[in-house]
Amino acid sequence: MAPATTLQPGADSLAVIASELASLINKKSVPRSPQVHLVPTAHDTQLFVANGSRLHNISASTEARIEQLLQQQDEAGISNELIGLGLEMPPLINDEPLTSPKIYALSLAIAQKCNMGCTYCYADQGDFGGPVKNMNIDTARQSIDLLLKDCEPGSKVQVTFLGGEPLINRKALRETTVYAFEEGRRKDVQVNFSLTTNGTLLKEDDAAFFEEYGFAVTVSLDGIGEQHDQLRPLKNGAGTYQQIIEKIRPLLTTQRRMQVSARVTVTPANMDLTKTLQEFVDMGFHSVGFSPLLRSSSGKGEMSKEDLDKMLQGMIACGLLFEQHVIMGKRFPFLNMVNALKEIAKGTHRPYPCGAGAGYMGVSADGELSACHRFVNEPAGHMGDLINGINPTLQNDWLAARHVHTQEPCHRCWARYLCGGGCHHEVLERGRTACDYIRGWLHYTMQAHERLARLAPHWYK
Repeated sequence: MAPATTLQPGADSLAVIASELASLINKKSVPRSPQVHLVPTAHDTQLFVANGSRLHNISASTEARIEQLLQQQDEAGISNELIGLGLEMPPLINDEPLTSPKIYALSLAIAQKCNMGCTYCYADQGDFGGPVKNMNIDTARQSIDLLLKDCEPGSKVQVTFLGGEPLINRKALRETTVYAFEEGRRKDVQVNFSLTTNGTLLKEDDAAFFEEYGFAVTVSLDGIGEQHDQLRPLKNGAGTYQQIIEKIRPLLTTQRRMQVSARVTVTPANMDLTKTLQEFVDMGFHSVGFSPLLRSSSGKGEMSKEDLDKMLQGMIACGLLFEQHVIMGKRFPFLNMVNALKEIAKGTHRPYPCGAGAGYMGVSADGELSACHRFVNEPAGHMGDLINGINPTLQNDWLAARHVHTQEPCHRCWARYLCGGGCHHEVLERGRTACDYIRGWLHYTMQAHERLARLAPHWYK
C-alpha cells in the first residue's frame, strides 16, 4: 500500500518520500494484465480498467480475488470478475484505424535554420539534415488555406510556428499570423496560435504581438544557468541562459491572453527537477513541463533505463510539490501533473499517442507535408505536399500501422489507452525505451488523483 504521505513542505522530505514511492511504484506498475491494474492508496485500493481508462474503488476481498487472478495470469477469470462487478462493457477502441480524418492543426517549419548548436536536437541543429532555408509567405499562406479549407463555421484550428528557430523568419511569421487570423474571422473559424522558441532572438515588441493574437509561447530552457548553457549553447559554444532570461521578461510581464511556458528536455546532465520547476514557476511562467530525451540526432544525452528511473523520482518529487500547493489552495503550474490528472479524471482512452498524421501535420519550408514537425525531411512520415494535398494512401497506411493495437508489446499493457503507444518518431528511431517510466508516472498520478479528489476536490471544478 502507498505511504500515507502528509505532504508537508520541505525539499529533503519530498526527495525521501519520492525515492520511496518510486521504488515501490517500479514494482507495482509492471503490466500483469492488459485488462486491469491495481492501484493501492492510503484508503481503498482502486481498480484501473483499461477499457475506457476507468478507476473504481474496490473492497479488500475483491482486491484479493483480482490479485490471485493476476498471479495466475487468468484473463478469462479477470473478465468474469469484471462482469460480476458490473464493470464489463463493450470495447471502446476496436482494431479499426482512423481513415482520412480532417486536419485541425498544422505546424509550420517557418525557418529550417537555427542560431544554436544543441547537440541532441531532433532537427539536426535546425536544418533537418538539409540546406538551411526559410519558408516564404506564399507557402505559409497555402498552408493556412489547406488548414481552413474544410472548416465548419464555429470550429477551431491550431497554427504552430516551429523551426529551427522560428524567429529567424519573424516577418513571415507575423504576416502569416495576420493572414490566418483574418481568414479565420472571414470563415467564422477561431484560429489559435503557438510558437516554440529558444528565446535568444526575442525582441521587446514581440510581447505585444504575441499578446494581441493570444499566442501560447513555449520557451526551451534545459535547467538553470550552467546546466542550460552546457545543453543549449550557441553554435560558437557560448552560453545562452542569461540572455534568454532577460529577453523573456517582457513576455512574462505582458501575458494575459498570451501564455508563456517553459519546456525542459531532461538529460542525464540536468536532473534537478524540483529546483528547476520551482525556479521557473517563481519567474512567472504560465506552465512548466519536462520531457525525457529519448532520441538524439547525435546520440548524445539520451536517457538510459537507469536515468529514467532517476527521472521518475524527480518527477514524483515535483508531483508531491504540486500536491502541497493544491491542497493549500495555491496554483502550481506543473504541466505534466496537470495534464495527467485531467486525463485520468476524464478517462482518456485513445488508439494513438497524439494527432500526428491524423488531425495534425507538419509543413516543411518547401511545402512538404509530414506526420508531424519531427518528420520534416524524413520519408517515414511523408504525407504529401501543399500543391497536391494530403496523400490519402500514405496517411491511411500510416494510421493503420501506428494504431496501438498493432504495436508490440502495447496490446499487453494496462496503460496502452492512456499512453497511445508513445511518440511515433521516438519509437520508430529508438524503440520503446520509456515504457517503465511512463507506467510508473501514470501509477503515481493515479494515486495522487485519489488523494486530491479527497483533500482538494475544488481543483477539479
